[in-house]
Amino acid sequence: MALSESSRNALLPGYLYAAPAAAASPFAAAGGGVGGRAVAAPSAAVAGGPAVWARAPSEPGRRIEMYTPAFYAACTAGGIASCGLTHMTVTPLDLVKCNMQIDPAKYKSISSGFGVLLKEQGPKGFFRGWVPTLLGYSAQGACKFGFYEFFKKYYSDIAGPEYAAKYKTLIYLAGSASAEVIADIALCPMEAVKVRVQTQPGFARGLSDGLPKFVKSEGYTGLYKGIVPLWGRQIPYTMMKFASFEMVVEMIYKYAIPAPKSECSKNLQLGVSFAGGYIAGVFCAIVSHPADNLVSFLNNAKGATVGDAVKKIGLVGLFTRGLPLRIVMIGTLTGAQWGIYDAFKVMVGLPTTGGVAPTPAGTKA
Repeated sequence: MALSESSRNALLPGYLYAAPAAAASPFAAAGGGVGGRAVAAPSAAVAGGPAVWARAPSEPGRRIEMYTPAFYAACTAGGIASCGLTHMTVTPLDLVKCNMQIDPAKYKSISSGFGVLLKEQGPKGFFRGWVPTLLGYSAQGACKFGFYEFFKKYYSDIAGPEYAAKYKTLIYLAGSASAEVIADIALCPMEAVKVRVQTQPGFARGLSDGLPKFVKSEGYTGLYKGIVPLWGRQIPYTMMKFASFEMVVEMIYKYAIPAPKSECSKNLQLGVSFAGGYIAGVFCAIVSHPADNLVSFLNNAKGATVGDAVKKIGLVGLFTRGLPLRIVMIGTLTGAQWGIYDAFKVMVGLPTTGGVAPTPAGTKA
């Protein structure tokens, strides 16, 4: 198939991002459809190829060009807000979950686990480890969403427009996996300290004294002792998070909502983002739970190995111990993350994620 010179300079397919076009938008010409989604064709008068612009409603004089430093900065900021705050909010659930994984004889159930914590540590104990949680998952969220957008475009450029449209799900999977490898390098030290603080109450009060004690005991390399199990937990989780979210949201707009996405209010679209995120979170929890048990075990016990964890917890226990609570926690977490991330995108003038993208003004459906 012959390609024009401009199409050889492969860009991310337009249906992945459909920014609302203003009157002065360079997308005045109508484009063809890809996979049932309308794609805006760039005007011939625009030099340098099809730039996509998103105007922030609160700043009518400014606009964000797609794939520029400003665009990636916006995605990074949205990732910080969506991941750091949500993980900190569910610290009590995470605290009970970690202790159920480490000491199931003492923390036999969700309700009894909260009772034990309240009796032994008081109300303040429910937020033990919130500082490393906030810092670690803020850094992870920044890398997860920022690098996801980068790698999604990068792999689409490599594939070219035709194959990027045909294999978009593979691009979602590859982009999210690549981003998570980097994100976990940022997360791992804080995760190690968090687990130690949460599961050993006498170890430290928090990050300020917990990090020096951890380094003194295990060295700086000990902060990354759990990196491989963390990758084993987070990479499948993130691949499932992004790919299943896209699929679920598309199905919601196709089967559950009578109107097209372009005719839905922004509030309804954000509600769909939360619902799609919650459903995707259930799948994420199931896929990543065995590795989550390994991470908790390795970060709690000095010198422990994966073999020690399998021997003590058991193969069935790796898949089931603490799973119901983690489903509730991760479902809520993932739903809230997608809701916050898409709300941030709407705030800066970008479209929400997933579903049939709105048709830009001046484009024929």
